[in-house]
Amino acid sequence: MRRRTFDTLVSVGGLVLAFVLIVAGALLTWSALFINNQVHDQLAAQKIFFPAASSQAIQAPEFAAMKQYAGQQLTTGAQAEVYADHFIANHLKEVAGGKTYSEVSAAAMADPNNAQLQGQVATLFKGETLRGLLLNAYAFGKMGTIAGIAAVVAFVTAGVLLVLSVLGFVHARRTAPEIQLGAHQPAPVEVVS
Repeated sequence: MRRRTFDTLVSVGGLVLAFVLIVAGALLTWSALFINNQVHDQLAAQKIFFPAASSQAIQAPEFAAMKQYAGQQLTTGAQAEVYADHFIANHLKEVAGGKTYSEVSAAAMADPNNAQLQGQVATLFKGETLRGLLLNAYAFGKMGTIAGIAAVVAFVTAGVLLVLSVLGFVHARRTAPEIQLGAHQPAPVEVVS
């Protein structure tokens, strides 16, 4: 195969791959923006605020992670994770002496007339549900972040491929048509008789 043909084919392949990466980058950017906007809008609609830094609600050591967001409205996945795991989870541990919803629910079903157990079941169910919803927001926020990073990688890789493809075309133009791939001498000329 002639070197010029090889350079041209590889350069065209690079351009095609760069185009695919640009499309992928655009879709990943759209995904990142959509996910992050959805997470923000859904969380903002709930009007959840972190307690103020001076609040007694977050003075105990187990609430230390809350202080970075003190007084702020909960609007991001990262904030949702902190609120779920360092605020709600800590309060839920106090409801039934650290027992889980399923443990308390089983006890409440065994003793349906126990008002204290029924109240604990209701509180744990609501708290774990809210905690789960916030952790889903956190997970989606992470996916949005990953999509944004993947978009940047796709665009950078596409840019590198575009530059390399242009250089490949330049090299193909400068290479003598008779040079064979892997050789630095002209291809033998066929004599037609």
